[in-house]
Amino acid sequence: QVRLVESGGGSVQAGGSLTLSCLVSETSRYVFSVSTMAWFRQAPGKEREGVAVFGRDGSRTYSDSVKGRFTISKDNAKNTLNLQMDSLKPEDTAMYYCAKTRISILGESWSETERYNDWGQGTQVTVSL
Repeated sequence: QVRLVESGGGSVQAGGSLTLSCLVSETSRYVFSVSTMAWFRQAPGKEREGVAVFGRDGSRTYSDSVKGRFTISKDNAKNTLNLQMDSLKPEDTAMYYCAKTRISILGESWSETERYNDWGQGTQVTVSL
């Protein structure tokens, strides 16, 4: 049973930075290397939304709300997905989740939650003024 465990969340003031990590265990490095990995977030009372995706081909796509501020990266040697978050804003406050799928996802469908088979439990990010 594959496990995804997020870490790195916390409280930060607006303009600050955080780095989230997602460790994927109970899966081989090969499987991890050919998986599509993504970060989602969910604020209270809102739907879960896609933040960034690292495609099987190494492509990286971001939501408009985080483009230019967040950077997604993948360390295949450590089975880890990272999200560097800079210039954080109060509206970035949410629970952040990593997600995994073995399939290639084309176009804007990367942000559809049903495309992903495996999810972590989430890590909370709170940004204050």
